[in-house]
Amino acid sequence: MPGPRRRRRRAPIRTLNATHRDAIRAHLLALDERDRYLRFGYAAQDEHIRRYVDGLRFGLDDIFGIFNWRLQLIAMAHLAYMVDPQRGSDSAEFGVSVSAHARGRGYGHQLFERAMVHARNHGVRYLYIHALSENVPMLRIARSAGATVVQHAGESECHLELPPADFGSHVGELLEQEVARTDYWLKALRALVRRVFGRPR
Repeated sequence: MPGPRRRRRRAPIRTLNATHRDAIRAHLLALDERDRYLRFGYAAQDEHIRRYVDGLRFGLDDIFGIFNWRLQLIAMAHLAYMVDPQRGSDSAEFGVSVSAHARGRGYGHQLFERAMVHARNHGVRYLYIHALSENVPMLRIARSAGATVVQHAGESECHLELPPADFGSHVGELLEQEVARTDYWLKALRALVRRVFGRPR
C-alpha cells in the first residue's frame, strides 16, 4: 500500500510594495514566451511587461511574492480590486506567475490561498480569474477552491464567492505576515553576510 501523502512545506509569502518593483520586473521578464502568453493572455513583449510593472497600483491592489534564499522573486500573485462606484470594491481579480524552475512545489496554490484570505479580510465577496482554457494549472487551482468555471471561445472565467472574514482568518493572516517578514529579514541578513565576508569555504 502507498504511504501517506507527504504534505508540501508552506512557503513564506510576503506582501510586496513599490520597493520590490525591480524584483517583480526581473521575475516577469524571465518568463519565456509561452509562460507570458498564459499569464497575460497575449504574447506579452518586454515593453508590455515593463508597462505593466510600472503601472502596478501599490496601495490600491495587493501583490504577494515568494523569494528564494538569494532574495530572487520566484513566484508572485496580483490581487486587483474591481471598484464599483455604488458598491465599492467587493470584487477582485487574481493573477499568478511562477518561475519555471520553481514549479511543482504548490506555490501557485499557496499564493491563491493567501490571496483568498486577504480578500476575505478586506471585505471582498467575489474573486475572479480570467485565464486561457489551455492554462490547466490555473484552472485546477480555481476548481480545487470550489470556483465556478465558464469556458467560451478558448477563454475561461472563474468566479468564487468568498465567506465573510472571521477571527481565524484575521489571526491566520497576521501570523503569515510575521513569518514572511522574519523569513525575508533572515534571507537579507544572510545575503549581506555573504557580500561582506564572501562564501565560506
